[in-house]
Amino acid sequence: RSDDPAFTFVEFNQLDSAREGCAVCSLDMTSEPNRWEEAVIKSISEIRKLGLYGVTPGEMERYASALLTDAEQLAAQGDMISHGDQLAYLMETVANGHTFMSPEQSYAITERALSTLRLEEVNKAAAELCSHINGLKDGETSSTGTIAVIACTPKSSESDPNAFVDDDKLCAAIKKACTIDVEPVEDVVVPHTLVTPEELEEAMKANPPTWESGRFSDGTPNTPADRITRPFTLRRLGNGIRVGIAQNTAESQRGHLRIVAPGGRDAEKRFGFKEGSLAVGARAMQEGGSFGSFTREQVELFAVDHLIMVEINCNEEALVMDFVFPTTNVGNTGYGDTKQMGITGTESVLQIVREILIDFNWEEDALGRSKTSYRSAHESLGKSLEGKSTEMIMDNLAGGDKRFLSIDSRTVSEVTLEDAKNAVMSQLIPSELEISVAGDFVVNEVLEMILKYIGTVPANANEEYRVKDAPEKFNNVPALQLPGRHLDLELEDSDPRAVAYVAGAAPNLWGFLADGSTVAKKVSDADKRASDYDKQRRAHPLFGNAALALISEIANRRLFSTVRERKQLTYDANFSLTGFERMKGGWFLVTVTASKEKAQAALEACKETLEALRTSNPISPDNLESAKRVVLNRHEGELRTSQYWATMMSGIQEESIPLKGPLSVTDFNAVIESMTTRDLQLTLECMGLEDSELYTAIGKTVQPEGLVDDGIVKASPMAGMGRGGALMN
Repeated sequence: RSDDPAFTFVEFNQLDSAREGCAVCSLDMTSEPNRWEEAVIKSISEIRKLGLYGVTPGEMERYASALLTDAEQLAAQGDMISHGDQLAYLMETVANGHTFMSPEQSYAITERALSTLRLEEVNKAAAELCSHINGLKDGETSSTGTIAVIACTPKSSESDPNAFVDDDKLCAAIKKACTIDVEPVEDVVVPHTLVTPEELEEAMKANPPTWESGRFSDGTPNTPADRITRPFTLRRLGNGIRVGIAQNTAESQRGHLRIVAPGGRDAEKRFGFKEGSLAVGARAMQEGGSFGSFTREQVELFAVDHLIMVEINCNEEALVMDFVFPTTNVGNTGYGDTKQMGITGTESVLQIVREILIDFNWEEDALGRSKTSYRSAHESLGKSLEGKSTEMIMDNLAGGDKRFLSIDSRTVSEVTLEDAKNAVMSQLIPSELEISVAGDFVVNEVLEMILKYIGTVPANANEEYRVKDAPEKFNNVPALQLPGRHLDLELEDSDPRAVAYVAGAAPNLWGFLADGSTVAKKVSDADKRASDYDKQRRAHPLFGNAALALISEIANRRLFSTVRERKQLTYDANFSLTGFERMKGGWFLVTVTASKEKAQAALEACKETLEALRTSNPISPDNLESAKRVVLNRHEGELRTSQYWATMMSGIQEESIPLKGPLSVTDFNAVIESMTTRDLQLTLECMGLEDSELYTAIGKTVQPEGLVDDGIVKASPMAGMGRGGALMN
């Protein structure tokens, strides 16, 4: 509820632990080092409120509804739960002495239990749940059992005395928190709908919505404005917003909506916005959430009640908003014959989208939380070996271009609310937006909702924020400065380890290079013996994308077999592409983690592997067939998720991604299957794999001066732990 919370994360959990052999209540939090005491006091005070006063009637109603909806969704997905998940659930149930039930049985029991549950019973359970904290106050009945407090803090008080914590200070803070008087929580009136029927009717009269045909840049004919098509329906609204919708029954009662506004950090440069304003503004929008007359807390609780998760991000080339939501009626009240249905999760999420576009309130406190988040992220980056090393090599690859680097604290501090607002709202102009929705719903019904809620957004909404006479085309990725160079970095850390990188120029996700040329054109020009069929294949819009997907898979396998299995120099080696879609050009990045003694040898082994792939040990038919199977199986598996469908549809109607269209989905399998080893070898020649074109780096930890061995045995690193790299995944 605070505009400036002391903690960056806080969570209270209760679970039956088979390992501990008892029920465990845990309060977990993270905070800025110098605000730890405030964070402890605030969070403990909230737990004491729950234990002393319980939940409000409004909270009881909302959380019971959310719990029932959650159980209903699980029941709907019951026959699709994997064998592994079922087995894990069975083992946990037996170990804890619970009753094993199918999702359908669990839903039925949950509904019966909730229909008879009274507020007094819930509050009695809350008092018991919080007794281990409330019992710490003098004069209160203490709970039985062990109470443990664990803190991870800076080791010394030299840099910041307020950040230092020892046993006495921690216990004193907890006791202090327990002596503070707390007041019961006031019940918040949570709206059942953000847009009333009367408001919607008025909007439809003022801005009558219409459908227009979908238009594409990959050669696909326009799609009709009045017919549903398969595998997705692609249209445009009369106000210019592009819409893609697909039904996906594999995730029962769940949906995913994605809004993409092309621009991102590239727009900061093109439109002359203050550096970092779009990124900080996007985070401020995530941290805010006040619409029209509704407060942030009301909107947040509306989203919680309707089980909606929202994530707003700004990357190098787009502002992206992701919404995960249930497709059934949520926010219901009552049970059985007295049950009153709320609106569907789909309708709820479209109301939120509408309000973001036309009635979002920008708040100074939300900007403050955004800035705190970015400062914390930048400081963490500087303390991470992988993060700092990645930043160093990206800085050199991009020639210092700020679009591709983290935002430092000084830059963050200089962004004002007006800067953030102007930057973000300039991206939310209807004619520039694309909305992609996928889920377990009836397509006709959702199209009707989109027409009402999104089609009535005025075509000139946010027009006052449009930047006049700004360049429309995205800037290309900076040309790589040659020859390449080697970089070294040392970071103080008591844990000895190293990370090495090999990087160079690469095409973007659709095969465009930084100079504007394409992989397809370069491959065709280089293959003088190409048949008419080869020329036809390579002219397909998906050719470059497919070639790069297969090369990534093959390169990863080669690195694993050579650097890890044969030479045993590393426990993790990874090949990745930056994967830009709108900006032309990009980079490849090989990340290898190793011991300090083997870092240089691992780096050389990675370079040798890439060189062999291009020359002495080229891609074999077996390599290609194996990679095809992996890529196709991955694609087939991900088609079961609504998020993947929304991602695939995003950009299909965008002019800034000329090669992405319906063919990129409908012809995916055929294009992958048609690829040859010669296609891939010629594609490799489009990448900067020559030794003189490579940028390499090694980051190592060094022991801090005066470090005393504390005798704690460090865990051995394992494959897959904390990869670095451009995508940091």
